[in-house]
Amino acid sequence: MARDMPYRVIVPVGYDAKPEQRFPVIYLLHGLAGHFTNWTDLTKVTSYAAKYNFIIVMPEGNDGWYTDSATVPKDKYESYLLRELIPEIDKKYRTVRDRAHRVVAGLSMGGYGAIKFGLKYPEMFSVVGSFSGALTAPLPSALDIAPTWKELIDSLASVYGPEDSKTRRDNDIFRLLNEMPADKLRSLPFIYLACGTEDNLLKTNRDLDALLLDKKLPHEFREAPGKHEWPFWDRQVEQFLRVTARVGVGMAVSPSGH
Repeated sequence: MARDMPYRVIVPVGYDAKPEQRFPVIYLLHGLAGHFTNWTDLTKVTSYAAKYNFIIVMPEGNDGWYTDSATVPKDKYESYLLRELIPEIDKKYRTVRDRAHRVVAGLSMGGYGAIKFGLKYPEMFSVVGSFSGALTAPLPSALDIAPTWKELIDSLASVYGPEDSKTRRDNDIFRLLNEMPADKLRSLPFIYLACGTEDNLLKTNRDLDALLLDKKLPHEFREAPGKHEWPFWDRQVEQFLRVTARVGVGMAVSPSGH
């Protein structure tokens, strides 16, 4: 699958001049009907990243919901990112290859994917972020987002299968949190949520915030003016880089450190 999956990478300013240093990585996921080029083409993420020491990887996820499909055996977008892309980036770039220096975030479909990865694989990520996350993707109610949007209807059916499928149960963020043992809850990454006040996904994001508060999990939820559109995501990716650095991710390390 990896041969068919392009990605873009932003490296820190001075990366080539610091061959002895390794850097933390942020995986930045696009939304439904989007592409790996969206982040660099439609936001100022390259400019924002220049202030930090992050390697930023923007992979192609097609319309796969960052999930291994229930109906198309070759469409394994979760397995690809975790088992192929991350090892490839660690091999090709000077990354710090541990949880403390690995982050994943995204918008809409990508926000769902990022939160899901953090809940299912807390040993891999220290911070996860969602901007306007489509957080109920495996649930039948996800079709309420846009009842006539063909790409949404087709992608949800293809990825998750029938309403009672194992794929739906295994990738339901709310189910994962509600059924998670206490010891695993304590191991979860820091969670960043943001949603626009004019976005029809606001209630879903508020519901997740309420559940995280109930579970007493470290997180930050921001509501700000905005719709489900690029100006909001541009502002949020800038904020997310700042928050990620603030919570302790972002320091380059020497070979003696790792």
